[in-house]
Amino acid sequence: MAKKFYITTPIYYVNDKPHIGHTCTTLAADILARYHKLKGEEVFFLTGTDEHGAKVAEAAAAEGISPKEFCDKVSQTFSQIWPKLDIQYDFFIRTTNPEHEKIVQEVLTKIYQKGDIYKAKYEGAYCVGCEKFINEGDLVNGRCPLHPNQPIEIQSEENWFFRLSKYVPTLIEAIEKENHPYHYEIAPESKKNEVLAKLKAGVKDLSISRAQVTWGIPVPWDETQTIYVWVDALLNYYTATRITGRENFWPADLHLIAKDILWFHTVIWEALLLAADLPLPKKIFIHNFYSVDGQKMSKSLGNVISPEDLREKFGVDGSRYLIASSFPAFADADVGLSKFREKYNSDLADGLGNLVSRIAGLAKRSEITISNQETTFVEEKLFEQKMNEFDLSGALAVVWEKVNQLNKKINELKLWTKKKEDLEKDLPTFIEELRKIAVLLSPFMPTTSQKILEQFKGPKITKQTLLFPKIIEE
Repeated sequence: MAKKFYITTPIYYVNDKPHIGHTCTTLAADILARYHKLKGEEVFFLTGTDEHGAKVAEAAAAEGISPKEFCDKVSQTFSQIWPKLDIQYDFFIRTTNPEHEKIVQEVLTKIYQKGDIYKAKYEGAYCVGCEKFINEGDLVNGRCPLHPNQPIEIQSEENWFFRLSKYVPTLIEAIEKENHPYHYEIAPESKKNEVLAKLKAGVKDLSISRAQVTWGIPVPWDETQTIYVWVDALLNYYTATRITGRENFWPADLHLIAKDILWFHTVIWEALLLAADLPLPKKIFIHNFYSVDGQKMSKSLGNVISPEDLREKFGVDGSRYLIASSFPAFADADVGLSKFREKYNSDLADGLGNLVSRIAGLAKRSEITISNQETTFVEEKLFEQKMNEFDLSGALAVVWEKVNQLNKKINELKLWTKKKEDLEKDLPTFIEELRKIAVLLSPFMPTTSQKILEQFKGPKITKQTLLFPKIIEE
């Protein structure tokens, strides 16, 4: 039996169009899914859209259409852009899927019947942008740190509450102890420490319904209220396995998320699963953000980079390389179209593309005949270490060290001056190393990898068009 690997991205909220932030998470998940397939594992890769809540209803009203029509339109911008970047998800879940809604109600009913959901009055600071109540201590100058330009509302209403505080001691132990029956891993270490500090400081119960929000899943035992959008959204990772008949993939091996949704994915989600008597995910990896040319990305600044912008300028594999090589795994990363262009030219046009072109040219000139063997994935310790740490830029750096070494060796040996018989002796080693590079690159740049492997599979090698033509500054 092949080992199973279940990986998820967050489901993206449909009040926005896809940008480089969404793209980096989804592409990283695709790369990791392909990597695990390369190792012979059976993979389930899930992404999708989060479609309930007040913000969606407001955006739909502003356009004069129903919330469902609005969701249908915006959800497509996500589901259709990913294949254009060669991102091959296995299932695209939408929280307006009736099967998802039914399973969410079923899970919450179970928690309610257990006595872990009760009714109470809530009053507190509410951020409309996040659609969540915020603790006073988390406000910065009286505003939500993620939405500093929006005033905080003080809201008061009677809601249904989840006994989150009941599960805090179990969560602390489950995070800290590797041999704990509910152990789950939070990475990197700094994020794990952040979560533990907040848990140990004390956690209140969570309001999980809304009386004033009609665009949502009705609370099954009280249809005057709808389920809080975040609770509905988190359950997608579980409902997708049942909708697709992949129950044997649960629990998830990896939730890949950005740091702004850390708390929901490392505390609230696991507490809900404990209350529902369901297994917990094995690992949550939290990455950082992109800034663009030194500034926070925002529509008002006009510096939002879309996946379409990247694809048009750098092609599919070029875009995949540029995003992966700048993936903000452990710190925020500053990017921009001019920086991307420089990196594309240095690493792809002058680096990999030039190497392939040189070796192909020498092989054609010497009319060398090579074996038609298939090159398979060979263990590369440092590369695998970086991939297992989700350090995508580090893994690519390992590959580019090999690219640069081969280019350097061609120069040192002055292969272009060699006679045919010398080339017949030297070139097979270069070709085999290039094939190995192509296999390592296959999760990152699948089309480029395939082109290289096809070009150098033998018996005769032909010189083809440049893989990465240089981009001249506009």
